[in-house]
Amino acid sequence: MYPELIVLRHGQTAWNLEGRWQGDRDSPLTALGETQARAMAGVFEAEGITRATHAAFVSPKGRARATARIVLGESWEPAVDPRLREIGVGGWEGWLIADIAAAAGLGGDATPYDLYEAAPGGEGFDGLRARVAGFLASLDRPSVLVTHGITSRMIRTLATGRDLDRFDELPGGQGVVFRVRDGRHEVLGPAGG
Repeated sequence: MYPELIVLRHGQTAWNLEGRWQGDRDSPLTALGETQARAMAGVFEAEGITRATHAAFVSPKGRARATARIVLGESWEPAVDPRLREIGVGGWEGWLIADIAAAAGLGGDATPYDLYEAAPGGEGFDGLRARVAGFLASLDRPSVLVTHGITSRMIRTLATGRDLDRFDELPGGQGVVFRVRDGRHEVLGPAGG
């Protein structure tokens, strides 16, 4: 079992709005992304999540760090950990999702997750799983993790003891605070993220 995890995905970015894959590249938070981060800060206040109760870690990407600044405030500095970065999508970073789907040529029964496995020069789910498992094994107290969409799902998949083929069972969404405690997953809020 892992310590309690509070998992956040960064707020909406300009590239999220355009439908572009970011991977290891970056784009700034939109006004909505900043609003989502402020709403997550409200969840922290309501739940009593503070630097006294939790350690905090953040991906090195600017979008995650900007979200962390808003959610955690200026006085709570998270540790930057590259293992929390988004899944690498190799040659498709910066591409529009519609163009990626056409380039992948996977057929009509392919899922969006199949695209991550097909990314030329991408990390793939096995690589992401190994990276995230190493990070989780290093935690020794309740922790806040500010990360990215696919990385968040992998963290929560492993922390709830699910097999990788059940990866898509957990909800996603920007502006949502997730908690995993004692292998159980819950959405703390806010609603409609």
